[in-house]
Amino acid sequence: MATIGETGQNGVCKTRPLICSILDPNAWFKPERLHPQVESLIYWRDVKKSGIVFGAGLITLLAISSFSVISVFAYLSLLTLFGTVAFRIYKSVTQAVQKTNDGHPFKEYLDLDLTLSQEKVQNIAGVAVAHINGFVAELRRLFLVEDLIDSIKFGVILWVFTYIGAWFNGMTLVLLAFVSLFTLPKVYENNKQSIDTYLDLVRSKLTEITDKIRVAIPIGKNKPVAAESDKDK
Repeated sequence: MATIGETGQNGVCKTRPLICSILDPNAWFKPERLHPQVESLIYWRDVKKSGIVFGAGLITLLAISSFSVISVFAYLSLLTLFGTVAFRIYKSVTQAVQKTNDGHPFKEYLDLDLTLSQEKVQNIAGVAVAHINGFVAELRRLFLVEDLIDSIKFGVILWVFTYIGAWFNGMTLVLLAFVSLFTLPKVYENNKQSIDTYLDLVRSKLTEITDKIRVAIPIGKNKPVAAESDKDK
């Protein structure tokens, strides 16, 4: 069982817990910040394991996009149950023919401890609450215009989302996000130097534009500091 870890201020994880790895999109492109299990999957360290997870997840999402969640869950459960029952009967017949006593074929999995301790539940709840609090605080800051430039950027993002929502439905976006999770980090890792060069260029241009806007519209979180300095004079 993966450890959950502790949380710091603003919901930042002090360690590399599984939940923080999933909830922090920036960490997807920085393997050292990911939980080892997550990093191994999305960076295809074990091609067989990543392929199984990616294929199963993609098939499940495609099925959910075509059928109801209840139907998909029922059919997948029936398929799994049919497979385990058939394998159980096959092993029982094999043991009877060969006159062996290997025991239950799923004994290893039946002996696994799947219970959640109170400490683990509290740690999971703590991480979730920290992220929720940080998310709510950031929304408050943006909607109440603590910093004008950041709020304008947020408005542009929302405007772009209106077009994305018109082009794609929610399930399509989930499918795209899932495929991107298993492809983009690996592509970035293989072409990190060239991609970083272009990203640095884009960041410098955006910073330059933002600085010009801040000069043209001197409204933001730095204004109270300037007013206080004028008052001292």
